[in-house]
Amino acid sequence: MRKKQVVEKGEERQHRCPGETYTINDSVCRGRQRVNYPKCNVCLDKVEPANFDNSTGESKLSVSIFKSYDIRGRYPEELDDLTARKIGSSVAHFLKEVNPRAKNIVVGRDMRLSSKSLTNALIDGICSTGMNVVNIGVVSTEMTTFAVGHYNYDGGVMVTASHNPAAYNGFKICREHAIPLSKETGIDRIAKLTQQYHPPRGEQLGKVIMSDVFKDYKRHVLRFVDNLRNIRIVVDAGNGMAGRTVPIVCEGLPIEIIPLYFELDGTFPNHDANPLIAKNLIDLQNKVRETRAHLGVAFDGDADRCVFVDEMGKIIGCDIITALIARQFLEREKGATILYDLRSSWVVPEEIKAAGGVPYRERVGHSYMKATLREQKAVFGGELSGHYYFRDNYCADSGMIAFLTVLGLLSAKRTPFSSFVMPLKRYHATGELNFEVDDKDAKIDEIVRKFSTGTVDRLDGVTIEYNDWWFNIRKSNTEPLLRLNLEGRTHELMEKGKKMLVNIIQGKLL
Repeated sequence: MRKKQVVEKGEERQHRCPGETYTINDSVCRGRQRVNYPKCNVCLDKVEPANFDNSTGESKLSVSIFKSYDIRGRYPEELDDLTARKIGSSVAHFLKEVNPRAKNIVVGRDMRLSSKSLTNALIDGICSTGMNVVNIGVVSTEMTTFAVGHYNYDGGVMVTASHNPAAYNGFKICREHAIPLSKETGIDRIAKLTQQYHPPRGEQLGKVIMSDVFKDYKRHVLRFVDNLRNIRIVVDAGNGMAGRTVPIVCEGLPIEIIPLYFELDGTFPNHDANPLIAKNLIDLQNKVRETRAHLGVAFDGDADRCVFVDEMGKIIGCDIITALIARQFLEREKGATILYDLRSSWVVPEEIKAAGGVPYRERVGHSYMKATLREQKAVFGGELSGHYYFRDNYCADSGMIAFLTVLGLLSAKRTPFSSFVMPLKRYHATGELNFEVDDKDAKIDEIVRKFSTGTVDRLDGVTIEYNDWWFNIRKSNTEPLLRLNLEGRTHELMEKGKKMLVNIIQGKLL
């Protein structure tokens, strides 16, 4: 928002409210702001908080917030309201660059303490360019993507930091047809526009259109499942958005939901909303055993990812879930392509082939997975991170659809969940191990030299494969870490390979 011009004593600046043809003076303008006049929320001359200095197009912009897949940082140290407004303007300009006829951008937000403030600033920035905002309120990330695809809007922004701790927030962005933006396909451009930001001076401001998408969203996700039976499920929402979406979607279904931490609370008082960390699943595991539930599921903060535990409370790897869901889709579409990320177990391509499908291996990251899902016309894809992608969900990920699909699988077979999983646990994996390394590229090069006798693949980081074990080492796209995944045909092979790699990464002598 532009800072008010300095005026001499006795002078009053004239203003014009968005969409109105007559002018008003300072006194009337301030009076309208005090009573929350509806058009004040998109006014460029709105009074700013004392610490909100927008005197120039420059700011304390931290370029580190522009990540490979999204925009994310600590609030307000790295990402504040002023930066959010500039990003809103930049997103709108970018979407106009790729589609000059673009006019409507969907905006949704999660329950984080800073999300409302950031959303208001983001909306101001978008509207300042003349673009309209379709505000769908407090929703999960996949609902924002759904709204863009289902209603044919020109793009969308979800205000969320996903699974990150409470101090963080950010933006996930997509363009028309719910096509996600990555660093290469738009985030870098938005970063440059934000750095070069100049307050727009257009006379016509965009409108804010309030919209409730829950009814249509529920109808959409329920298309993926039928013939559910009476199943008891423990759901851990982690005080995140699943606490709102799960009750709405599951109302009227013949299932029993045992809720854990459904209260929306951006401070995450019980545990971080990151189900990939084992300690965050302890309450879910205990509750499943205590209630004799058929299975348990934990969602992340913005509810687009989920992790399952069986009826005994044992954690099920997300690559195993990928294999199970793949078999479900291949029962209906023989010969279909199934996507999986390169960290996944050998089990995944083996099961896809056995079910009559075509496995397709891809690098890590939702923007890459979604793009390849479109290019290959794959029916489904899964990542080790708990993201599951569906062709008929606008080639986007959905924790809710994955959850419902697993319920459908369990309903059809009427056997314990562990019985599905056991035959797929034929290899032994370390899970993802993370290491802080000063020179990540040099360390990867060192590892390649030491294991040059294996088959080397550089699709994402480095994957080196032998007949009886393999590993992938890659740089994190979101954190200053090296990530290692390793699998062996036996537990002994896995442990031996793990020891060798850990020693090399940590600089210990072999």
